[in-house]
Amino acid sequence: GFLVAPVFQIVGIGTQLTEALAGLERTKEVLSETREDVDPRRTVALPPIAGEVAFEEVRFAYGEGKEVLHGVTFRAAPGTVTALVGPSGSGKSTIAGLVAAFQSPSSGRVLVDGVDLSTVRLDSFRSQLGVVLQESFLFDGTIRENVAFSRPDATEEAVVAACRVARVDEFAEGFEKGYETVVGERGVKLSGGQRQRVSIARALLAEPRILLLDEATSSLDTESEALIQQGLSELLKGRTTFVIAHRLSTIRRADQILVVEGGLVVERGRHEDLMAAGGRYAEMVTRQAGIGVELFGSAGEDENARAGVDAGEPRRPGRLGALEMLGPAGR
Repeated sequence: GFLVAPVFQIVGIGTQLTEALAGLERTKEVLSETREDVDPRRTVALPPIAGEVAFEEVRFAYGEGKEVLHGVTFRAAPGTVTALVGPSGSGKSTIAGLVAAFQSPSSGRVLVDGVDLSTVRLDSFRSQLGVVLQESFLFDGTIRENVAFSRPDATEEAVVAACRVARVDEFAEGFEKGYETVVGERGVKLSGGQRQRVSIARALLAEPRILLLDEATSSLDTESEALIQQGLSELLKGRTTFVIAHRLSTIRRADQILVVEGGLVVERGRHEDLMAAGGRYAEMVTRQAGIGVELFGSAGEDENARAGVDAGEPRRPGRLGALEMLGPAGR
């Protein structure tokens, strides 16, 4: 007995060493990262912004010889909705990351109200930015703490109001501890839809001038999505919004649609104009509608689907995307 116990301990040391080395490598990566706020170029304190965003011949590479964007140029006017569509790996998320100043372009400029974003102090810019990602990140704290993270000085009334608009109250008030319920590491105690609602409430509370949405309602059921859509419509009034959309029906009423392919903007315009042009966007819409009908529809529905695509209108009421009613008509 005295001999066997130490032998088992020795065997276990190998596993512990492997785990320790993996953790050490990750810790080394984090510690070697350069702090954003010590970048000597970032000296400009950005005043309250209107929200105009412009890309001027922007190129970006994640590594040498791996250029992702090849001279992207466009302008998003204040208070408008810009949708980014295209196949996976085309550069949509990279464009959104540059707008959020997660990266700086290799060449060219990203301007916010005419100011080069690479020279702006990030705290003055990020306080005016809201982000709702498809995969919501929650901290191991209470629902209230996760919502208030975007504006720690917010009043109790403001936090509850944001939760009501995002329909967080529907499930939070059903818990024994209400908004003081601990959600667990990365929000594991909540469902995917509940995590996304908390993320939307967080963005609502921040009252940003620029908003980034990456399939913000992809994890929500039909009823919740339709209700939250009303809150998002209020949130987007007067704010410059960028939407990464995979379900093309959600961006019909965007003020401009940018079709990104191979790191280039190959088409731009409103839904009706792009459909009339019969280019890459029209091809993607037609194909997506055809796939949906082929999987779930019948011959009669197929005719309706084609008519809906040609007319630029949904073929029948149903699940609405988060941005179905955005743009001038929706507002």
